[in-house]
Amino acid sequence: QGLFLRLFYPCLPRAGATEPLWVPRPEYCRGLADVTLGHRWCSALLGIAIGSCRVPVSWNGPLEPRSTGYPLIIFSHGLGAFRTLYSSICTELASWGFVVAALEHRDHSAATTYFCTAEAGTEEWIPFQRVPQGQKEFYFRNKQAHQRAQECVRALRLFQGIAGGRAVPNMLQQDWDLSVLKDSLDLTRVAVMGHSFGGVTALLALVKEPSFRCAVALDAWMFPLEDLLYPEVPKPVLFINTERFQTPESVAKMKRLSSRNSQTRIVTVLGTVHEDQTDFAFLPGKLLGRIFGRRGTLDPHRALAITSRAALAFLQRHLGLQEQFGQWDELLEGVGDSVAPDVPFGRSRL
Repeated sequence: QGLFLRLFYPCLPRAGATEPLWVPRPEYCRGLADVTLGHRWCSALLGIAIGSCRVPVSWNGPLEPRSTGYPLIIFSHGLGAFRTLYSSICTELASWGFVVAALEHRDHSAATTYFCTAEAGTEEWIPFQRVPQGQKEFYFRNKQAHQRAQECVRALRLFQGIAGGRAVPNMLQQDWDLSVLKDSLDLTRVAVMGHSFGGVTALLALVKEPSFRCAVALDAWMFPLEDLLYPEVPKPVLFINTERFQTPESVAKMKRLSSRNSQTRIVTVLGTVHEDQTDFAFLPGKLLGRIFGRRGTLDPHRALAITSRAALAFLQRHLGLQEQFGQWDELLEGVGDSVAPDVPFGRSRL
């Protein structure tokens, strides 16, 4: 009945700030080894390779004050991922003035996850589940997609409750007080975003919750969405695809949605592959590249800049933001790319 998320937000700089681990616990290495390699016994090697990687953000840093509330993005991870594997895009968006809630889904689609039981300090783990033998994949994944979308809606309810002054207990007993968000969020400006399975989750969340004003779908895996829901997607969607993942059938489904909403956009970033929209693109070495999938020919920093700036331009347009993100509007029309190599990717600390 709870929620599990990592929160990215603009914060004040402080000396000696702790940087959190990218893979938060060894159990996640076991989950990744099972999903990507099919062998949990490889988790020790995986832990050695990536277990010490840290996210370049300030852990539990003080929220940066702002006269107007921050817009909110609910982020949904892909199949076999978890809440921290999109830290690069979440950090980038937060550095431009968003609060980003990166969920970890409890539908057995995460590499692994856990929840805290009523008994204090007791954890129950939820492993990744493949499609059961004899069951059709569509029905299995469609059910998961609906649970995921409902978790996105519940995340929004969480922040609405905080904004309304409701005390929310954190079972992990972190030192960061969620009540500081009470007057710091603009919940009239809320978007939902996701990658792959998370992309189609974002589309479903638009159907389920009117408060989501738009969605950004990164290389959306369109397969689990039932045909009856296509006419029901009411708000604009930005599809940012990579060059090597989508099929003609999948793109046709996106075009079907764009034909119903003139503000929906479909763009493709050339020289990229599916994994380039995750943190895996930034792992060094050929070995890790082989483990976690192919890499595109486009530099991952440049790919991140193009993706985030297209998303920012779209969010400004549909959340009614008074920012300078309109300078990247041409990315929404697929015209060139306006990314200059000497322009910094973020503008404030996290």
